[in-house]
Amino acid sequence: MRFVGIGNSGHAVLMDTAPEVGGEDSGPRPAELLLFALGGCTAMDVLSILRKMRTPPDRLEVEIEVEQALEHPKYIRRAHLTYRASGVPEENLKKAAQLSQERYCMVAHSLSGELSFSVEVVD
Repeated sequence: MRFVGIGNSGHAVLMDTAPEVGGEDSGPRPAELLLFALGGCTAMDVLSILRKMRTPPDRLEVEIEVEQALEHPKYIRRAHLTYRASGVPEENLKKAAQLSQERYCMVAHSLSGELSFSVEVVD
């Protein structure tokens, strides 16, 4: 059940699912990619902001814990992001994380805002 997504940048991402539901387990699940996108987006923001503050981290990590609905479609009800960095004053890290979430992270804003969908089926 493998699928390949190709973005506007031309880069491809392989997606798959578990063997028990018809996949080969050869790539991350689409929902994992959604969380990777959230973590990557905010991490890039935070790193950029910290560099502008002239306090680039030696290491930066974003951990995301989620709470999912129990029934299908098992959507994500809540996400908690934990930022860890070394070599950065805690106040700067807090400010950078806050700015990312409130102002800059397109993925976070897309997930928390009103997102409308349209569907078209063609042969």
